[in-house]
Amino acid sequence: MAWLAIQAVAVILCHAVTLKAQISIPDPDPELTRLQQPKCPSYAGFGQTPHGPYSEGIHKLPFQRPEKECRTFVAPEVEDAIERLRGKIKDKDLFRLFENAYPNTLDTAVKWSGFSNASGHEGEKEDLAFIITGDIDAMWLRDSANQILSYLPILRPSTAKTSLAALFRGVINAHSRYIKITPYCHAFQPPAESELSPANNAAYYNNHLREPYDRSLTFDCKWELDSLASFLELSTSYYNSTLDLTPFSAFTWLDTINTILDAVDAMRRGTFTPDGHQDSSAYTFEGLTLRGTETLSNGGIGNPTRPGTGLIRSAFRPSDDATVFQLFIPANMMFATQLRRCAAIAEILSSLPATSPSAAAAGPIASRMRRTAAEIDAGVQRYGIVTHPVYGRIYAYEVDGYGSANLMDDANTPSLLSLPLHTDVSMYDPVYRNTRHFALSQDNPYWMWGPVINGIGGPHVGPGKAWPLACIIRAFTTDDEDEAEGQIKSVLNSTDGLGLVHEAINTWDQSDWSRQW
Repeated sequence: MAWLAIQAVAVILCHAVTLKAQISIPDPDPELTRLQQPKCPSYAGFGQTPHGPYSEGIHKLPFQRPEKECRTFVAPEVEDAIERLRGKIKDKDLFRLFENAYPNTLDTAVKWSGFSNASGHEGEKEDLAFIITGDIDAMWLRDSANQILSYLPILRPSTAKTSLAALFRGVINAHSRYIKITPYCHAFQPPAESELSPANNAAYYNNHLREPYDRSLTFDCKWELDSLASFLELSTSYYNSTLDLTPFSAFTWLDTINTILDAVDAMRRGTFTPDGHQDSSAYTFEGLTLRGTETLSNGGIGNPTRPGTGLIRSAFRPSDDATVFQLFIPANMMFATQLRRCAAIAEILSSLPATSPSAAAAGPIASRMRRTAAEIDAGVQRYGIVTHPVYGRIYAYEVDGYGSANLMDDANTPSLLSLPLHTDVSMYDPVYRNTRHFALSQDNPYWMWGPVINGIGGPHVGPGKAWPLACIIRAFTTDDEDEAEGQIKSVLNSTDGLGLVHEAINTWDQSDWSRQW
């Protein structure tokens, strides 16, 4: 996925130079912000072939950016940041990795940006954007949020339609629309305003859900709690960086929050009613598949879950693989934290003049958000922490509320390793420290090691392959400079000569990787 490469760059930025200083933003060239032209090759093929000029480092990494006229979106802020760092990152190969990876979402994945056909309550234009998830022409909520959040350090308030701020607003507004279509789905088709054709998903005919979805609007429908948490995180990140209330006050953001709260409340119910009957489930999924991670047991409801835990069931993980036990702890912790942070936005909306359509509803919604977050936090403390015979008290990856726990970690975020990045948990928290030691050890069944790269993997691509993403998250969650530098070098040394960050890599064979970017 493209956002994996972007995350690599974020680490480089953290350990090379800060980008939070003021930057100069030249007037945008509208010709460089147009959509991909028909003559432009697909990046799925383009990225597999090295292109010159090559870096002057020992790896001689290629230059993998598309030609300027083929880049799908050009943000002057990003181009300026690249030039500012050109002389500051001394390792020529590391700079080339940065140069290829940092703008990759803008270069390759912004299939459309523009405005909604509708307008806000005072005639405001509603930005929209459609960002694909790498090599699939559909918009994942989680992936698209993470793809643009990597530009957060250089985000500035702007009303220009070619600015990063407009792109952030476009993704927030698109997510808001998608979630109201169906809150239990995770991947969506282009908005009608784009006039792009919907992508075909062959899996549609193999999957059976309680509530069928409209294929012209929704690409795939796996209930992943972290998808909603990512929308919340994107909302708070944008507001805290810009103090711009427009996406939240002018359109239907509060309606989306209500939709989210109703959806998660339904998925906080367990498998059984108090009198022993099987309770109904708001979401079920059965897949006709040869992969155990692509379907749910027990007629599509998954393994039994205890009622009354306060936690939210999630049928699938951020890797798009089915959960073993549906109380997925990293996503619950992320959701609670981001819900609480979004409550602060709702409280600000409640103080707006009475003429604002958001003012009256915002206060009660904010209270409900804080109450739900507190209940989830209590559930994590009661059910989500277990005692390991070697590491002591650690966070479980998944639990069922009955005492069963899945002790592992997966490379995809939110993960146990990434908790300090998405939640209020500090990387110095004793339970997190114990959990981190566990996740980065051979006691984690998805820890992968070898002469090429060592890191956490996952069932999505199977044993034997480490994900560079996990190395990047490891660098983010340490204050040990040697450890962080080692992880960056590990990613830099395992690109197979392409100068891009792969999805997963065989720990014994650098040429055996999945997804070149």
